[in-house]
Amino acid sequence: MSDRDRNADDRPAAVVVSVGTDHHRFDRLVDWADAWAGRHPEVQVLVQYGTSHPPSRAAGRDYLPFDELRRALSGATVVVSHGGPATIMDARAVGRRPIVVPRDPDLGEHVDGHQQRFSRWMAERGQVELAVDEGDLGRRIDTALADPGSVVIDTASGDVAASVARFSALVDRLLDG
Repeated sequence: MSDRDRNADDRPAAVVVSVGTDHHRFDRLVDWADAWAGRHPEVQVLVQYGTSHPPSRAAGRDYLPFDELRRALSGATVVVSHGGPATIMDARAVGRRPIVVPRDPDLGEHVDGHQQRFSRWMAERGQVELAVDEGDLGRRIDTALADPGSVVIDTASGDVAASVARFSALVDRLLDG
């Protein structure tokens, strides 16, 4: 593992970025997060970059085992995610309202627009912060680091568990056809 493939010290990353496991590249999000990390060298940033190119300034790992990803999400002050429902729900399950950048099929980042639709739907309900461009992403990360409580959700209230259960039931119905 190179120096870029781990944090500079043993502290959890303050910002964790996940592009998920889809085989489509999501270099756009990696580049945006890496540029932000370059402007903020004092902040630990970990990017899970999948099949995309690795970051040059932030720490990076291509894939993280599920337990390791959950620990990283849970230890992070800010979670930035692609628009995949599973990753969004994983972040919420550990008490973080993620900043979401949905993949864009017009840019070859996915096969259809479901991440854009789902992310917009979640943002309208206050379940995620939706970042629409690089500047917006940077502002949202800055705001969340300045006020960490703004992106923490209460997992003890049952809201997250209820959301995950409802999401699971909807997916089960879709799969049952």
